[in-house]
Order: sequence, then structure tokens, then C-alpha cells
Amino acid sequence: MAKKQKVKTPALYKLLGPAMAIPTGIVVKKVADQAWIAVKGSPPPKNPDVPGVTWGDAIAWAAVSGVLVAVGRLLAARGAAKTYTALTGKFPTNANADSAA
Repeated sequence: MAKKQKVKTPALYKLLGPAMAIPTGIVVKKVADQAWIAVKGSPPPKNPDVPGVTWGDAIAWAAVSGVLVAVGRLLAARGAAKTYTALTGKFPTNANADSAA
């Protein structure tokens, strides 16, 4: 049986991941915090052990921030792939196996 040859992910694509993910993460955090304040009128419950934080608020914050982080990661990964494709003219090899963001 022949060995499966490993395909390397391009270095440029690996560099584009953090270049897209870091600013996206900052924006996602600010949007999440501001949205929570707009809806609830108080800062998000980032530490569930703080007195006065209800289970409902802690779970809601976990769900909202989790979804927004996942969407931000998706946007960063797609942005990295799109930028790589624009710069090189081809889709990054092994992009599905090795996420850039």
C-alpha cells in the first residue's frame, strides 16, 4: 500500500490567518460587549462567580459570545483564503485540513 503524501499548507496562508483573526477578534469582542450593553443595560457577565450574575445571564453570554467568536473565526478564515487567492491566483492547498484562523 502506497504512503499518503503530506501536502503542506502554504506559509503565506498560515501568516494571513493571524493577520485576519486578530483584528476580527477585536471587532467581535467590541460588538459583543456593546450589543450586550444595548440589550441588558449592564456590562456582560464575563465572570460567572461575581455576585449578582444569574445562571441565565451567564449562559446567555456564553451562547452569544460563542456564536460571535465562531462567526468571527469563519470570517477570518474566509478572508485569509480569499486574500491568498487574490495574491497568488489559486486557492491555498490543504486549506480545509489546516484552518488559517
